[in-house]
Amino acid sequence: MKIGIRIGAFLLAAAFVLSSAAAWSADFKVPPGNRNAEQPPIPGASYKRTKEGRTTFDDKYDKVRDLLKTDRALISKIQATASRYGIDPIHIVGAIVGEHTYNVDAYDRLQNYYIKAASYAGNSFRFAYDGQSVDEFVSKPEFSECTSKTESYALWTCRERVWDSEFRGKTVGGKTYPNNRFSAVFFQPFYAGQTFGLGQINPLTALKLTDLVHQKSGYERLDENRASDVYKAIMDPDQSLAYIAAAVRKSIDDYRSIADMDISGNPGITATLYNLGNSASRAAALAAKNRGRSSPEWPEENYYGWLINEKLADLKSLL
Repeated sequence: MKIGIRIGAFLLAAAFVLSSAAAWSADFKVPPGNRNAEQPPIPGASYKRTKEGRTTFDDKYDKVRDLLKTDRALISKIQATASRYGIDPIHIVGAIVGEHTYNVDAYDRLQNYYIKAASYAGNSFRFAYDGQSVDEFVSKPEFSECTSKTESYALWTCRERVWDSEFRGKTVGGKTYPNNRFSAVFFQPFYAGQTFGLGQINPLTALKLTDLVHQKSGYERLDENRASDVYKAIMDPDQSLAYIAAAVRKSIDDYRSIADMDISGNPGITATLYNLGNSASRAAALAAKNRGRSSPEWPEENYYGWLINEKLADLKSLL
């Protein structure tokens, strides 16, 4: 009888463990709000840019907020784009506000973004480094593992990973390569660190997301050999919104599929990932950290995402 009781207790405990594991394999909804009581440190580069513009973060926040508040056509486009990608429009608003608070100053009118985009149309430039186009560069044998990747995000992520492991800061075939990001070396022909448009999107990010944007929005797929088309896509406000939404959608999907986390209800986390990039690797790192834990460790916002959650009520009022 005692043996039966013990077996029963063991089976009950095992069932509890299995049910816990099953629960862990389901999506854990990330709680709203910030995990940090105070804003994480803001990078020195953001302070430097803001100081050079003789403005403040508060002033820049107010300026981009006012742009959104007074341009109902833009808000309507944000809402329509968000619906197409199955996300809350606050995620797009958060990305725009974060970029224009910490990275660039907002134009006063949406029309100025269209004018700026048009100024690049027809310009002749290419993605290259030291005389070699990126298309020629990624045809090197070191990139052979990427040839089987047909989807744009998987393809360019693979190429970026090969750059980091095989070329970055190394001498290969007698040629020394910079110890810098793939996007900074090959994809910014004007000056390092330059991003563009409403979403301040990097050209390499646009190339990664082009298949998803084509699928959801119908825009023509981008080609690394047509650099001017890439710049047009990320500078034109209408197309730029699609790329912002695609980046958010990808982050949400990565955290759900890799880390079993539903981040769709926390705009501060999606804004953080929009700012930092590499959502898949960050989701994988979080999944590894949580492996074996009885309760999950939640993703944390950085300075950029912290602001979005802190100002969430104000930003939601724009919608």
